[in-house]
Amino acid sequence: MSDGIADGGFPETAAPEIAANLKKKRFQLQSRLGRSDRTPLAIWFWELDRVLLGLIMTLITIGLIGIAAASPVTALKQSSSTVTIEPLYYFYRQLGWVAVGVPLMLFVSMAPKEQARRFAIVAAVLAFILLFLVPIMGNTVNGAKRWIGYGFATLQPGEFLKPFYAVSMAWLLSLRVKDPSLPLVPLSIAITGVIALLLLMQPNLGQTIVFCGIWFTLMVVSGLSAKLIAAASVGGIGGLIGSYFFYPVATQRINAWLFGGDEFDQVMFAHKALTGGGLLGTGPGLGTAKFKLPEAHTDYIFSVIGEEFGLLACVAIALVYLAIIVRVFIRLLDEEDNFIILAVAGLTAQFGGQALINISVNLQLFPSKGMTLPFVSYGGSSFLALSMGVGLLLAFTRRNPYLDRSEYVATWSPKGAPDDASNNEVTR
Repeated sequence: MSDGIADGGFPETAAPEIAANLKKKRFQLQSRLGRSDRTPLAIWFWELDRVLLGLIMTLITIGLIGIAAASPVTALKQSSSTVTIEPLYYFYRQLGWVAVGVPLMLFVSMAPKEQARRFAIVAAVLAFILLFLVPIMGNTVNGAKRWIGYGFATLQPGEFLKPFYAVSMAWLLSLRVKDPSLPLVPLSIAITGVIALLLLMQPNLGQTIVFCGIWFTLMVVSGLSAKLIAAASVGGIGGLIGSYFFYPVATQRINAWLFGGDEFDQVMFAHKALTGGGLLGTGPGLGTAKFKLPEAHTDYIFSVIGEEFGLLACVAIALVYLAIIVRVFIRLLDEEDNFIILAVAGLTAQFGGQALINISVNLQLFPSKGMTLPFVSYGGSSFLALSMGVGLLLAFTRRNPYLDRSEYVATWSPKGAPDDASNNEVTR
């Protein structure tokens, strides 16, 4: 070292500055998204239920694998002598919806709870208006008028309305705590009745059942009297019986479920495909019974997975849905906000109820309903609507562990200090 020049070629006075800069950059790298980072992104990351997000991403991955197995079936049926659809056409389209839906879900989950509530209410109004316009200017596909729009911009308002309806009804019913005299229960019945009527006109009995199930769940959680809950239960059973006698679509599907059993029955085909692969399945791409299913990539994808990946894979999927529901309710154990409890319960009822109906149809326990399996079945409207619904669920279940500590947790008092309530108080 000579003339104040270090061996590395830097002046001696520059060495401490370089070391300080390296230490600063190392600290910034280590603290990014760490518990000491107080940026909005870091706060969201630590408040987010990452276990719940991981379970949802697991379902999305399973869905892509299932659609890759079912896509050749639908592509073959949609092809003609002049138009040939690539075997993985629907798989690539679903990849596109995943690329849009997952960032949308994460974006919604970043919203503060008040903003998420406002967003859901405004979106519910817009979706309701679109649902009202479906009978007037909707598109008919396979005998059902459920879609509105044109080309790539076609969407199904009923799918988008479900999560927003759950949050909006939760907000409406949470107002009963502030003023029990408000006629909020009759108002919720009227709104749900109008939605049910619009859905039955499409026809869409499956979605109608989901909406009524969300409403019933919210009634139970909101503390409705046992007499009114019993009356609602009797009314729901009566509605199902009445639909059999006065709603032709329900009559046809229930008859096929009860008395049908021929080789052309959709539910029978699904059951044969589901059990055809045994415990371990025939292997990816080797299923043959799936080619007899009418909607292999949507309504009956659970059966396709059962044939090619086995019944054990189907059990694993059911356990993932169960784990999601259990995880959500664990997050609610220390929740005190009535609206949050109702909103999360409604969103979970929509998500779990839809999965239960789809799986029950594939197991031949329920008539065919045209209900997609959440995050597993193919569909743009379904995937985007579910993404926003789960985004709301993640937003409402975010927890700050330091703000949500129980006030009954005692802290150590300094030695010699008086043991009074002030020393046991937890700083919030």
